[in-house]
Amino acid sequence: MRRREFITLFGGAVALPQIARAQSSPKISRLGFLGVTAAPSWASRLEALRSGLRNLGYEQGKNIVIEDLWAEEHYDRLPNLAAELVRRKVEVILTYGTPATLAAKRATRDIPIVFVYAGDAVAAGIVTSLSRPEANVTGNTYFLPELMAKRLELLKDTIPHIARVAVLVKPDNPLFEATLPVIRRAADTLKIELQQFNANGPAEFEPAIAAMVKNHVEGIVIQEDAVYLTNLKQIIDLATKQSLPIASSGEFGEAGALITYGADFHAMCRHAALYVDKILRGVKPAELPVDRATKFETVLNMRAVKALGLSVPPLALLRADRVIE
Repeated sequence: MRRREFITLFGGAVALPQIARAQSSPKISRLGFLGVTAAPSWASRLEALRSGLRNLGYEQGKNIVIEDLWAEEHYDRLPNLAAELVRRKVEVILTYGTPATLAAKRATRDIPIVFVYAGDAVAAGIVTSLSRPEANVTGNTYFLPELMAKRLELLKDTIPHIARVAVLVKPDNPLFEATLPVIRRAADTLKIELQQFNANGPAEFEPAIAAMVKNHVEGIVIQEDAVYLTNLKQIIDLATKQSLPIASSGEFGEAGALITYGADFHAMCRHAALYVDKILRGVKPAELPVDRATKFETVLNMRAVKALGLSVPPLALLRADRVIE
């Protein structure tokens, strides 16, 4: 064999495995994630999402890359961040909550959007129908207005004499417009005077609670909002100093609220991975019905009961799925 032929054959033997490896390398899908607060405050839920993706065979850096952008509690930054994800040409945009999802929806009609969860997707104008989203948006919802009414009812069960309750509102969250009429109707049925107090962020929590005390409020119902959840300890500490019981979502119960009723957010985060998988396989969001949360939990915090000097009626104990001792 001549030297030139040997070099050609040898070179071919080396090149073939390289070509084979290149052909077998998995496609890396780029996902965008639009966060309302900051990454550390959402760490456990983001891990639940990643866990759901891993269960379906998606590994960060191997066949998917998640590019996350965070508004750091400033809702006015969401439109620009959503536009940035569009410029990066990600294949799917993941969001959570109403403000971020609406920002993403306004930024693109082409890139599929999966909302990990939203309080009431129809009432907020995210989708027109749960069964047929008819747009580039789908995900998980949990009917927050009804949950808020239930929290007020549970607060009344736990403190039967309560007659004046505050609802803490973040005005720039559009879902509050759908929530307030529902909770007001519940308040009328329960013979409770409902008072609205606004707070956009940490600097406004103390003045809001001081105003509640001035207006002789006897308890607080708090709606899920990303900024409220991030700063829940501050809210609970301020309310506790004024002996004001709180009814809210599950995270508040673990941090010291009296009574909570809410959906399993981590389960919804894991479930969102199924939408991503189907979309990456070619299914259009409009063909994927919005899923409704089915798991809800009532938690009674006995530490808060003792701190407030309350005597809990047997009915309230019976209605609790879990009691924090």
